[in-house]
Amino acid sequence: MLKIILIWFGLLLLAIINGTIRDFAYPKILGEHRAHQISTITLLILMSIYCYIIFGNWKLNSLNEAITIGIIWLLLTLAFEFLFGHFVSKKDWNILLKDYNIFQGRLWILIPVWTAAIPSICYELLN
Repeated sequence: MLKIILIWFGLLLLAIINGTIRDFAYPKILGEHRAHQISTITLLILMSIYCYIIFGNWKLNSLNEAITIGIIWLLLTLAFEFLFGHFVSKKDWNILLKDYNIFQGRLWILIPVWTAAIPSICYELLN
């Protein structure tokens, strides 16, 4: 379990770095909305590369193990996103939920979905 959580922290670090780059580089050129869209796509790519490398070196035993890891990562991601966002960053719940509204062009919902799916996808690709 510790290994799963430590690897998830790598995903968290990628997200923080990606968000920092987004906040300092993209909005001035593209605007805030487009910056979020592009940073979502870049984070999906970074997560894919990271997980492919991790699971290329750490062979998962079964698809069930991969699904379990995906669920744990999803729960950690959502807990961090909402608990840190609300209680530490002091963001209103409505603001936090806004990024998940795909009907307004917000793509952030793809991040938790991909976080849950990527272990299973890597398992299928690498085994």
